[in-house]
Amino acid sequence: MERRKTRKIRLGSVTVGGGSPVSVQSMTNTPTPDVRATIAQIKALEKAGCEVVRVAVPDKDAAVALPGIKKGIALPLIADIHFDWRLALMAIEAGVDGLRLNPGNIGGEERVREVVRAAKQRGIPIRIGINSGSLEEDLLKRYGHPSPEAMVESALRHIRLVEDMDFFEIKVSLKASGVWPTINAYRLLARKVDYPFHVGVTEAGTLFSGTVKSSVGIGVLLSEGIGDTIRVSLTADPVEEVRVGWEILKALELRKRGVNVISCPTCGRIKIDCVGLASEVEKRLGHIKEPVNLSLMGCVVNGPGEAVMADVGIIGGGGGGGVGGDGVALLYSRGKVVRKVKEEEIVSAVIEEVESIVREREKAKNLKGAAED
Repeated sequence: MERRKTRKIRLGSVTVGGGSPVSVQSMTNTPTPDVRATIAQIKALEKAGCEVVRVAVPDKDAAVALPGIKKGIALPLIADIHFDWRLALMAIEAGVDGLRLNPGNIGGEERVREVVRAAKQRGIPIRIGINSGSLEEDLLKRYGHPSPEAMVESALRHIRLVEDMDFFEIKVSLKASGVWPTINAYRLLARKVDYPFHVGVTEAGTLFSGTVKSSVGIGVLLSEGIGDTIRVSLTADPVEEVRVGWEILKALELRKRGVNVISCPTCGRIKIDCVGLASEVEKRLGHIKEPVNLSLMGCVVNGPGEAVMADVGIIGGGGGGGVGGDGVALLYSRGKVVRKVKEEEIVSAVIEEVESIVREREKAKNLKGAAED
């Protein structure tokens, strides 16, 4: 797919826009003043693959906690500010890597000017975040509801405000709780500005329904080349947001990370417990960052073809048994049959093969690096 051409900004160590890889973002749900808990959650998010993290800064206590949080993490830190321009100034002073704010609700043009001036001096980008649930009253009155057109007009209003202050380190988001309003708002604004976009369906819902809505909304936009950072908003552990975000990027072949599990949907032919095995293997291999394709198939219909194409493959069959029984499977590695394994040995055998492949690749990379040096 052809990515939308945008300006480039930098959030700490992460480059956004201008052809940079689409990055995965999440937001903590710990009380921000609880520095220890917030750092712990950010580290869990980082382990899951989060590349940029945002924290809520609703009051002075949260702003005071920012230096301690920043010191204890490696990820770029974004402060989410509403209503109080002084909190934005405190966040900038604390050394955050970016601000998320709505310039129209932090205290008037002169206050916005102070925040923009401080951000410019420190080289800190600002995400102009437009949500359908918090549009300006005059726009709601004119359009009758938070339509995509109203959201785009709100975004342009705030973009022009900071552009008039000679500030262009901008990222924009246009989030609605519905898939189509979100998609259409981003499509409209993409024709009008060249700033990078942060994409997501806001307040998407629970782990199940929110994953579906986010995957559809974010997936459609990314397939059209729209989107430079993404956040999957779920009423769940934010680690799940990161996991879903990566699966969206992997499905569209925009990024590669970790184990890609190819498993059969199961039917009456299966000879091993694919459901339990797939879940257990995915969980046990969550620490792997190297891209590895794993095929876990329950019978010999599609199994051999998938196993040959995968880095590691399992095909159920050949030993009788059934779901939960004493089935036997063929273990493939690097496209070839390695051996037969009993059902109770499948998880450990797969983990052993995957980790072996990862070690080999790391060794090859190290040798290549040493040769280049």
